[in-house]
Amino acid sequence: MEVIADERVGEMVMELEMAVIVPALPPECSIKIKLNSVYHSDCVELMESMEENFVDLTVTSPPYDGLRNYNGYHFKLDSIAKNLFRITKKGGIVVWIVGDKIKNGNRSLTCFKQALFFQTVGFNVHDIMIYQKKNTPFMRTNAYTNCFEFMFVLSKGSPKTFNPLKVKTVRQGREMMPFNKGADGINRKILGELKPEKTRTNIWEYATGLHGTTSDKIAFKHPAVFPEKLAEDHILSWTNEGDIILDPMCGSGTTCKMAMVNNRRYIGIDISEEYCEIARKRLAAASGRMAKLP
Repeated sequence: MEVIADERVGEMVMELEMAVIVPALPPECSIKIKLNSVYHSDCVELMESMEENFVDLTVTSPPYDGLRNYNGYHFKLDSIAKNLFRITKKGGIVVWIVGDKIKNGNRSLTCFKQALFFQTVGFNVHDIMIYQKKNTPFMRTNAYTNCFEFMFVLSKGSPKTFNPLKVKTVRQGREMMPFNKGADGINRKILGELKPEKTRTNIWEYATGLHGTTSDKIAFKHPAVFPEKLAEDHILSWTNEGDIILDPMCGSGTTCKMAMVNNRRYIGIDISEEYCEIARKRLAAASGRMAKLP
């Protein structure tokens, strides 16, 4: 069997007119998965039908600690983690976005338990990044406002792609710069050059809510939407055009949408038909806007 990579879809996938041409899949791929599709399915069952070393990047945020009602659905960490490792290409990345429940003043630490489990199946914890929310409404009476979630960057070996996002530096030019501070604590300086740009830190801040998370009102029919820019930043960082992006719990379709608009191929999976329809409508609207671009 060969991979079907066209955009003709049936009951489980939507029709898109892509404004980009993507390279053909390698001949060794023999699964029957339609790319650029959103599947109504149990993600474990669908991932088990995929061939090994197939996906370049996964960006997903699973249900955790019962903090939201996802139409009553839950997820199986053991099976999901093992299948993600199997289908991820060597050098591929999984971005696992998760937080903790705080009950009776005690954090569950679910996120770290999950990260440790990913290590047991073979992933490296390549980085632990912070998704900081600019405008969180959740205040605590006896602690500081909780305004972040973790983004565990899990790699299958050393990352094969890294396109670092840059920010402008405050100062540029040549000046005396400290170097080689020894055990005596004395700053020694040498003439060096401050570059106009530097790589971003691993704390990423995003506005949330309408026009922050997304301008797609329909997306908020899902209880937990993460920012489009967050998904886009990871997609640009860890993949190149034509790569395959997966979200096995795609919800409102944010990862799929940002893969499409950045000329990547995608597979979205969700066990809720309602959420799949939300994702398909967002993708159709974005595809229509792309088609109007010069």
